[in-house]
Formats: sequence, structure tokens, C-alpha cells
Amino acid sequence: MLEKNRNQVSRRSFLKGGVALLTAPLWSSGSVLGLNSAFGFTEETKDMLEQALSDEELKKLLETALSRGGDFAEIYLQHLIRTEIQLDEDKIKSFNYGIIQGGGIRVISGDKTGYAFSDDLSFPMLKEAADVASFIASSGSIQKPANLSVQKIKPYFVLNSPVALASESKKIDLLKRANQAARDYDKRIAQVRVDYMDEAKKIMIVNSEGLKTKDEQYITRLAAYPLAVEGSKRFEGYATLGGRVDFDYYEKNPPETAGKKGARQATVMLGAEDAPAGLNPVVVAAGWGGVLIHEAFGHSLEGDVIRKKTSLMADKLGTKVASEVVNVADDATIPYGRGSFNIDDEGTPGQRKVLVKDGILQEYMYDLLNAQLMKTKSTGNGRRTSYREYPIPRMTNIFIDQGKTDPQDIIKSVKEGVYAKEMGGGSVDTTSGNFNFLIREAYLIEDGKITRPIKGAVLIGNGPEAIQKIEMVGNDLYVCQTTGTCGKDGQWVYAGVGQPTIKFSEITIGGTAFKPTVI
Repeated sequence: MLEKNRNQVSRRSFLKGGVALLTAPLWSSGSVLGLNSAFGFTEETKDMLEQALSDEELKKLLETALSRGGDFAEIYLQHLIRTEIQLDEDKIKSFNYGIIQGGGIRVISGDKTGYAFSDDLSFPMLKEAADVASFIASSGSIQKPANLSVQKIKPYFVLNSPVALASESKKIDLLKRANQAARDYDKRIAQVRVDYMDEAKKIMIVNSEGLKTKDEQYITRLAAYPLAVEGSKRFEGYATLGGRVDFDYYEKNPPETAGKKGARQATVMLGAEDAPAGLNPVVVAAGWGGVLIHEAFGHSLEGDVIRKKTSLMADKLGTKVASEVVNVADDATIPYGRGSFNIDDEGTPGQRKVLVKDGILQEYMYDLLNAQLMKTKSTGNGRRTSYREYPIPRMTNIFIDQGKTDPQDIIKSVKEGVYAKEMGGGSVDTTSGNFNFLIREAYLIEDGKITRPIKGAVLIGNGPEAIQKIEMVGNDLYVCQTTGTCGKDGQWVYAGVGQPTIKFSEITIGGTAFKPTVI
């Protein structure tokens, strides 16, 4: 749901003004019909946003949006093609594809936001949306939008043959190969599911300050879920591939890799013993372990909670918030990163921000609205799920930056502890920072060596306190590009996380009997 307070008007309230702008996006499923030929991102569809509205019409929409006052108006246009395929029980069980397109109009007046959208890109329907959004600013002087000027952004990386534009037969072949590799790995693999998705998205952003800019964004993900069974023991493994990549990515990272990795995890964890409970030194492996920083720390640095002072990190700039070996960055410019982009969903270029340096808080993450209210500049963190929502401050690729210690030396420093090879799901209360996270694949560390697998291990703690207990940081930074979707205020966006191998001096481990609290 959209957040509401005395300074905001909900989208539903706008639509009560008599404008019917809702229609369902086109989604289809069934047999493989040739997505590229039927719905594909051809040269014609790549240009459709430019062809939908002339500059004169765009300016008229901005004028309508500001016709009752307001400080700022914006048009966000989107055309997206999405494909989803699932293989289960050695068969393609589902094949879904569709087009989602439309436009959203936003008006900002002080700390109030008016927003309305249309699933139809025609000028008359978008003009109605602009008129509805304008009601938020029914007083004050009327602003005139500036003349439009195209802003061209030099891309941080270029895709020549995005996976999303490949044929269905090639995509299905990826699933079949991952499935077969998992089944061939071990006779105890009783079942395999492989999920695939990709998106090809074109966006255009125009605002009353004269900005006109656009971007193309592609993403893909393949996930294998092999289930191992031995007597009464069962464990489902998990492995992913993907990112904002070209099709030749799968030559360097063949789908068999995901099948085998997931099967290995499933079979290894069949023999896991119960996890020890209590305070323990914990070493977290490079990569997906960065989800801890994302959830337990990163959300507290987003501009809306900073402005409202509902974050524990409000007013903490320049103070020590982590141990001195910790450096944290949020970077939208990482090539092929899951949370990477050339421009955010307000047209601000993607940026790298150093949030924490040597344990000292350096910067927050802002969208345009919260930056304006805090008298600073956007950091390129304005993001939205689609044209149906207005942007809010979100992370991109957040990670603990490179350290200096050899990962093996980190392991050797622990006499008795836990090694978290791969984190699973969890929850966090962003107000207090309290969290719990399941460790999907965990091992004991005994006398400086990784030994026996353990099951049911859950990390329990408080984000601001835990980041103070990081005492060693490895030199093996890895930012995960294959998985990660962040939810906030009912909106979901792709996000990357990462870290080198790190050591916490101690964190509470909840054992097998522990039941995580869902917050």
C-alpha cells in the first residue's frame, strides 16, 4: 500500500475524482508462440515511447499537471516485456509472458505528492491523469515548465545481445540443462525445479525542469531448486545465475553450474547436525551474506526515514556507526549488477556512494523529493516498481567494501564458531534494527577449520550493534548479481548485495528449535 499521512493523498483518493485509469496489463500463458516475433523488443517497439507523444504534447501534460500550482511535475513512461518459464518434473510446467506499459504523472508541492497513472499511453488519457495529479497543489503560484532538453547519459556498461532478446528455444534449453545436471549429480536428487525470468524495459522521464531522458534496462535470472531425499531426511538446495547480462554470459557460466551447485548443497545438508545455540563467533562468506547489511543497516540510511527521523541513523553523519574496519558503499554503476542502472526512475544518473568509511557514517541515500526537503541533492536512489507507483528512496547494489585480510586467515582465527556459507531469508524491524536470518548452508568452525555441516542455524541480533562487532574483513569482495529483490512500502525492485568474507566477534545463534519472528 502507498504510505499515507496528513501531507499525502492516496492514489485511490485521486481516482475518486472521476478518472478511470485502471486496466489490467496484458499477460498471457500457454504454449510457446514466439515471444520475440509477437511481442519482442524490435526497433519499432524500442522507439515506441518516443513515438507515443511529441515534445509539444509532453509539455502540455506538464502544464496541465502544474495548472493548479505545485513546485515540480514529472512524467514517467514505461514499456516492459517480461518472460517467466518454470520446469518441474522434467517438463515445462508454465510459460508466461506479457507486456506492461503505461505512464505516471507526479506533482510535488512542498512535502505533498500527487500521483495518477494511465495504462494507456495516449495523450488524452495521460492528460486526465495529469489533471487528477494536479489537485494536490490547488493553491499557490502556477509554475511554467521549462523547455525540454534531451539529456544523454553515457552508459556504465553496454549489452550487445541481452538474454531477454534470445529465442524461447534457447531459454528453455538453459532450464533443461540445469535440470539434467542436478539429476545427474547424485542419485539422492529426487526432484528438481528450475525457474527462469527475464525483462526488457524501456523508460522515459520528462520533468518541468526541462529534463528529457531515457534508458533501456535488461535483466535475467535462472534459479535451480534440487530436492535431495534420503530416508526421512529431505533438503532443497538452491543456486542462481543471471544479472543484467548478454547471452554469452551463459557460455562462461553454463546452466549446469546452477544445477550442480544446488544439488551439492542439497546432498551435503542431508547429513547436517543440529546447530549450536548461543553467542558464537560467526564468519559469513563473500557474496549473498551482504543481505545482512542491506536489511539490518542499509534501510536505515534511506532518505525518507532519515527525514522523518524514524531511523536510528538520523542525525548520525560524521559519527562512528560501525567498527573501523568496515566500509560500506551503494553503487548503481557496477557492470551487470542486479541493482545497476544508467539513470534512476527520476532521471538522475546512477552513482557510487560511500556510505561508511572506516566506520564513520558519510552519506545518506536520497530521491528528489526527500533531497529537496532536506536541502541536499538526489544521490540517484529514486526507484519505483512501475509507472503505477511514484519513486521512493531505495538501495541499488549495497555492500561492505574490500578489506585486507586473506579469507583463510579469517577462518583460522576462530577456535570454535559458525561458518555461514550461504544466507537464506529473514526479517528485520527497520525502526529498532532487530533482525533474524536463517543460514541456508552452515558449518562448524573447529580449531580454525571448517568441519561439519549444521542445520537450523539462525542469526539473531540488532543491526547497529552487529556492524560494530565486525572485526575482520576479507580481500575477496563479491557483489551478487544473480538474485535479490527488495520490498518496501508495497513496492519491489531489483537490488544487489555483497561483501567479502567477514568475521563477527559474536552473534547469537538460534538453533534448530528456534522459530524466527516474522516482522
